[in-house]
Amino acid sequence: MSAVLDPHDAHAHDDHHDHHAPTGWRRWVYATNHKDIGTLYLLFAFTMLMVGGVLALLIRAELFQPGLQLVNPELFNQLTTMHGLIMVFGAIMPAFVGFANWMIPLQIGASDMAFARMNNFSFWLMIPAALMLVSSFFMPGGAPAAGWTLYAPLTLQMGPSMDAGIFAMHILGASSIMGSINIIVTILNMRAPGMTLMKMPMFCWTWLITAYLLIAVMPVLAGAITMTLTDRHFGTSFFNPAGGGDPVMYQHIFWFFGHPEVYIMILPAFGIVSQVVPAFSRKKLFGYASMVYATGSIAILSFVVWAHHMFTTGMPVTGQLFFMYSTMLIAVPTGVKIFNWIATMWKGSMTFETPMLWAVGFIFVFTIGGFTGLILSMAPIDINFQDTYYVVAHFHYVLVAGSLFAMFAGIYYWLPKWTGVMYSETRGKIHFWWSMISFNVTFFPMHFLGLAGMPRRYADYPMQFADFNAIASVGGFFFGFAQVYFFIAVVIPAMRGQGSKASQKPWEGAEGLEWEVPSPAPFHTFETPPKLDATATKVIG
Repeated sequence: MSAVLDPHDAHAHDDHHDHHAPTGWRRWVYATNHKDIGTLYLLFAFTMLMVGGVLALLIRAELFQPGLQLVNPELFNQLTTMHGLIMVFGAIMPAFVGFANWMIPLQIGASDMAFARMNNFSFWLMIPAALMLVSSFFMPGGAPAAGWTLYAPLTLQMGPSMDAGIFAMHILGASSIMGSINIIVTILNMRAPGMTLMKMPMFCWTWLITAYLLIAVMPVLAGAITMTLTDRHFGTSFFNPAGGGDPVMYQHIFWFFGHPEVYIMILPAFGIVSQVVPAFSRKKLFGYASMVYATGSIAILSFVVWAHHMFTTGMPVTGQLFFMYSTMLIAVPTGVKIFNWIATMWKGSMTFETPMLWAVGFIFVFTIGGFTGLILSMAPIDINFQDTYYVVAHFHYVLVAGSLFAMFAGIYYWLPKWTGVMYSETRGKIHFWWSMISFNVTFFPMHFLGLAGMPRRYADYPMQFADFNAIASVGGFFFGFAQVYFFIAVVIPAMRGQGSKASQKPWEGAEGLEWEVPSPAPFHTFETPPKLDATATKVIG
């Protein structure tokens, strides 16, 4: 088979196949094309982001001032639990899988994902799981209210909604495992000839490592929640002290999943930022090999730090020391990445279009989140800060300013390739500054609330916490409305094709095979493997 010689020939070839693309609802329900499935994942994730966001705004409205305003404490705990579950499993993870579906085949010169029908199945599993999760609010006794970590013994005392939640988590986990297998096989087996592993884009590397992490830890979560289920209904006593069980064992099992899960949600973000920063610095990524090794190191170390979430459970001092040092150690490869991004920008011809603003904003705010994590890694300090708003501030700096901001960088960066039209730069910058300022107004005061001793998951608080809570609540509403603005002002016009036509390569410094196909990317791309130049970033004709 001859390789693609000329991108224009490739386009004609693709156009010829375009009319074979199914139309109407069948195109989406039966979708096996990686681009359509990527789009479905992204739209699903944004929908869940809005649902989780509404729950967050209810929480912030309740906390706007002392006293009980809108909800009772039981409902408040349901809101905090469901907000966490929906954001982690319904918004952040599916969005990154959407990016993987869209970009990995384009970046490695593959025609599609390895298992197209399984890809379809892994997406459609998420719909009933999400419906089951959200509908638990309407079950007897209301939604699960044990916190997103689903700690025993609270989970053993919840109503039937707990079972629905456990079943939904199982289905979402199965979807993640299938998606991960698909990504691993696609990356290892379907790269264009000449693209060695060490010539792959960083986004592919971070997702390859993330997929292995998912396969390793999703069964651990499945085990923990299955044991909870048998404790609830089948007379076992894994976590029930009355029968000789141990609730702390649940925490160990959960966090053995939960800590790698944190990196599952941030490694693809690192990959996106590693694509965007070199493009707008007009330089190669500084220290590509060290980035790959740092990503691998983070993945391996993520398995030996889990109990830093458990310093207050009475573990021996030796255990505290081990988890304290291993947690500090994991900051090293993360610091390597930050250093590499800054070194990439150093003396580059930088411009600050919207994707670059999000990427630089990510680096700045994620670093703050990293430092607060380093502070929490110290057992004596963590014992004081455990379950306070300091922890809430820390993980929102990592997950919102980390995962979400990197996603926005990726959306603005690849949107011209996805839709064929350029978004409005002015609207993109409004979205960035609006989000960046309101995010910090929301979450920075929470550090001070935590330092002053305000515990999390409380529906009420004494007067001395009132001012910072009021500021955080106002910021939270502004941040929420910024994302509505993004959908109305940026996403809808792009999906409708409104805006100036995007060129094949709208960003001057961008490199990679995705910029070798026309904008919008045709329904079928790289049907014959492309012939690559020495850098494996361009098609040679």
